[in-house]
Amino acid sequence: MAETTPHSFEGPTGLMSMPLSKGFVTIVASTLALILLCVIFAPSAVTAGSLMGSLPFAAVLGIVGLGQMLVVQQGGFDLSVPGSVSLAVVIATHMPNGQDAGLLPALVIAVGFALAAGTLNGIMVAYFRLNAIVATIGMNALLFSAVFAISGGVPRITTNLLAHIAGGQTLGIPHSVLFALAILALVSFGLKKTVAGRRFEAIGANPAAARAAGLSVKPYQAMAYVAAQILYCTAGILIAGITREPTAFQGNSLLLPSVAVVVLAGTSLLGGRGFPISVVIAAFFLNQLSQFALSIGVPYSAQTIVQALALVFGIGVYSIEWTNRFKTEQTSSTEEENHETV
Repeated sequence: MAETTPHSFEGPTGLMSMPLSKGFVTIVASTLALILLCVIFAPSAVTAGSLMGSLPFAAVLGIVGLGQMLVVQQGGFDLSVPGSVSLAVVIATHMPNGQDAGLLPALVIAVGFALAAGTLNGIMVAYFRLNAIVATIGMNALLFSAVFAISGGVPRITTNLLAHIAGGQTLGIPHSVLFALAILALVSFGLKKTVAGRRFEAIGANPAAARAAGLSVKPYQAMAYVAAQILYCTAGILIAGITREPTAFQGNSLLLPSVAVVVLAGTSLLGGRGFPISVVIAAFFLNQLSQFALSIGVPYSAQTIVQALALVFGIGVYSIEWTNRFKTEQTSSTEEENHETV
C-alpha cells in the first residue's frame, strides 16, 4: 500500500502549520459523513444512550488498534490479538474469584503473560526471521491453551473494583475512553517526539537503510510486539470490567477490526509511519458503522462482512493514487480528442 503523504494546514496567522496526513483527513471526513447518515437514516444510533453504550467498546478497539499499528509499522501482522485479549480477560476475572483484594496480583500476572508473549513473538520474528503471520498464529494457539487451562471455557463475574475502574464514569465520560486517550497521548508522544520513536518509524520504512546508518534494527522490531501485547492486555482488562461477565473468547471479535482501523488510518502495510490519532478515530468510525448497520436492520451475524468491506474501502482509498489516476485518464482523453481532430 502506498505511503501516506502529509499535507499542511495553514493556521489563521499563517505563521504556524499543522501537518495533516491523508489518512487523518480521510477518516475524519468519513466519520462526519457516517454521523450525518446516522442522523438521517438511523437516529437511534446517535442518541446519547447509544453513544454512551458503544464508546467504551470503541475505546477498547482503539487501544487494540494502536498495538496492531506498532506491529504493522514494522511490516508485520499480529494475529495473536484474540488469544492475548482473551487471556487478559480470563486472568482478570478468574484469578481474583470476585474478591477485590485479588485484583492487583491478577493484573500483575496478566501483564507478565503479555510481556512473555510479546518477547517470544519479537524473538521469533526479529531474530529467527520467522514469518510474522505464522509466528503470531502459533502464539495465539498457545495463549488460548492458557485460556482453557485457567477458565475451562467458563465465564466468571468480574470484581466490583475492576467494574468501577473500567466501567465507571467521571464527569459523564466513560473511564475506558479516558484510558484510551491517555494511551493515545503516550503512544503519540513516544513515536513523534522522541528519538527512539523516530528511529522506530525509520526502521519500519526501510530496515536496510536504517541498518546501513548504524541503527540496531532487530531490537526495535522485537519491541513492537512487546508493546503491542501490553496494549492488548490493557484492552482485555478493560473489557473484563466493562462487560462484568465476559466470555473466555472475548478477543475473537477484535482481530479483523484491529487490522481494519490501522488500514483506515492510512498506515502503510509495508511499514513506516504510523498515525495514532487516526487509528483511534478509525476505531470510533468502525464501531459507529456497526451501530448504523444494526440500526438499519443488518443482522449481527453480518458484522464481519461490514468490517471486511471497511477494510477493502481503506485499502482501495490508500493504495490507489486517485488524483494521479484522474489526471492520467484526463490527459489520455485529451490526446485522443486531439488525434481525432487531426
